[in-house]
Formats: sequence, structure tokens, C-alpha cells
Amino acid sequence: MGLLDILLGRTKPVTPDLDQLFGLPSAAVTLEAAAGFRPTGSGAVCFAAVEGAVFEQTHREVQALLDADAEREGRPVELTRDGYGYSWLVSRRAPDRLPELVNDLHAVNSAMEVNGFGPQLLCSLVGFENDAGSRLALVYLYKRGTFYPFAPLAGAEERRDNPLELRVKAALTDDLRIEQDLGRWFPLWGAPGL
Repeated sequence: MGLLDILLGRTKPVTPDLDQLFGLPSAAVTLEAAAGFRPTGSGAVCFAAVEGAVFEQTHREVQALLDADAEREGRPVELTRDGYGYSWLVSRRAPDRLPELVNDLHAVNSAMEVNGFGPQLLCSLVGFENDAGSRLALVYLYKRGTFYPFAPLAGAEERRDNPLELRVKAALTDDLRIEQDLGRWFPLWGAPGL
């Protein structure tokens, strides 16, 4: 950054740090102790729609990489689109296999980044649930390098549990790099993997 950037208030963009995803397993222990939420075994990577042969090749590479895991059952990665036109690569594992799920998400993000699709990456999420059936996602914002909780209310049309999100934020401050700008805590209505 130059002096002119400082004087004009411009900031250097945050570099994505995919290794932040590896903090999720320890954060899950804290989340269960603080709020009673446990991993569902589902996670997803969201990106802006991509078409073409290079993306198809990248998807096949990710599929082959994750298929190589002998302990995995079923399809490792499912490609879907949500109602807003965004693409999602969804991975499912047994709920007690969160480290492996995080490895899957890291591999998908890394493959997308290495193959030139980094600018299209938006976020990754890991799903959690409590005994009452309430859902929660810990969302990693790719372009910010931070996490935030998203807690949609069950049975409510596009409403979220803001007090729960703030409690989770406070509980996980020491485990994850939490996004401090609440305006960036985007709702992920109908997100696959949640």
C-alpha cells in the first residue's frame, strides 16, 4: 500500500486463508459445550455460476480426489444450484467425521483456486444441529477470510435467530476468526448442506 492509498482510506484486500477451515473441529467442541450444537456431517462450497470445459475438468478432479477415500460411502461431492443461481459443491460425511469433512471443503476450495476459479468462490459452510432440531451453519467468507454463524429459524419463512448467532459469535471468538462487520453476515436461505 502506498501513502496515497492510506490518505484516501483504501485498504488492501484480505487474502483468503483456507487453512482457517482447519479450526472448525476445535470450534465444534466449543459450540457443543456452549450452545448444544453438533455437526450434521454436511458441508458445502458456494461459488458464482461457472460454465465450460475447464470447470468440468476441475469438478472431475475434485470428484476423483474425494472418491479415492476408501472410508467414504456414496457420492463424495454433489454439484447443485440454489434458487438464486449460485452453484454449490456439497459433501456429506458421518456427523462424527468433521475433520474429514473439513478436508473435503479445503480440497474443493483449493482445487477451484488453483484452477483459476478463486474469484468465483463466495463461501463455505458446515452444518450443525441441536437436540431440538434447530439448525446452524458456520460460514467461511472466502474473500474476507472470516467466519460467521447463520441460524435460520425452523418453520419460519426467511427469518433467522439473531440472538443465537450473537451467542455463537461470542463463544467462538477464541476458536475462529469471526467477521466483526455484522452487515456481512449474509443469510443463506435454502443453502444446500445446511
